[in-house]
Amino acid sequence: MTETRRLDEIALELRNALTRLPRTLPPRWLYDDRGSELFSQITGVPEYYQTETERQILTDHSAAIAEITEATTVIELGSGTSDKTRTLLDAFTAHGLIERFVPLDVSEQTVLDAAEMLSGRHPNIEIAPVVGDFTRDLHRLGDVESSGPKLVMFLGGTLGNFYVEERRAFLGALGDVLSPGDWVLIGMDQVKPVDRLIAAYDDSQGITEAFIRNALTNINATYDGDLDVGNFGYVPFWDGRQERIDMRLRADEPMSARLEGLDLDLELGAGEEIRVEISSKFRPERVVAELADAGFRQPSSAGDHVFADENNDFALVLARRS
Repeated sequence: MTETRRLDEIALELRNALTRLPRTLPPRWLYDDRGSELFSQITGVPEYYQTETERQILTDHSAAIAEITEATTVIELGSGTSDKTRTLLDAFTAHGLIERFVPLDVSEQTVLDAAEMLSGRHPNIEIAPVVGDFTRDLHRLGDVESSGPKLVMFLGGTLGNFYVEERRAFLGALGDVLSPGDWVLIGMDQVKPVDRLIAAYDDSQGITEAFIRNALTNINATYDGDLDVGNFGYVPFWDGRQERIDMRLRADEPMSARLEGLDLDLELGAGEEIRVEISSKFRPERVVAELADAGFRQPSSAGDHVFADENNDFALVLARRS
């Protein structure tokens, strides 16, 4: 696919998302360089338990993951700063088989900076960064050379950012691009009391709100737009039926906006919302079943390859392409 065609498809995707009701935003618009920086800040706020909990799980179980998979190539989708990944790469290096690490992220500067940092930490591993969108560029994983099994990591709560059918399509595409014997390691935030969940997405410092708002700033900058970011209120809430956090921006007053690069005029009424992101919460058996539907199996009983913290706040699911 040419770069021009790729950019045209991204523009069409956004145009459709903004003009269909309910209005939504594709997640890619959250992760420009500023958005990646804000998300990195979110991971450090007291209310946001996911990052440090997952880091502890990796600290406790990375050696076992390296021993089970014996992967020679590790790929991280949506790698960001690859901060937590250092623990896993340390374990793989100690195991002695890893040859290559491939971080993939939509933010070019973020992924290049992370690659430079990891190259200094692991001089004997080839660090091969890829600038790309895991929702569109999974086919590129088929071009990654590996002398042994690959391990594809999808950490954090990112799996929860897909709607149900999108998630199944993503896992199916991942199954299609990997070979029998390759592995996936999927992070999943578990269902827990609503007050903890709401607090995690509405932190007292307002960083999550700034992160969500930045998506509109990014769109304005990319498509010469005049969306009035300050006219939107941030609305996070828990959808108990779908078991997910829903993050929206709600227009305080009626507004007109123009996105010149999309040749699009928007009219929003007072109270009209744009759904920016969702974050589904999971029970491990649900993810194991969806992975099985996509062609991934756990080599023994499910519990053997679900790694969780002692409070069952978060979990990592390891499964093999059959």
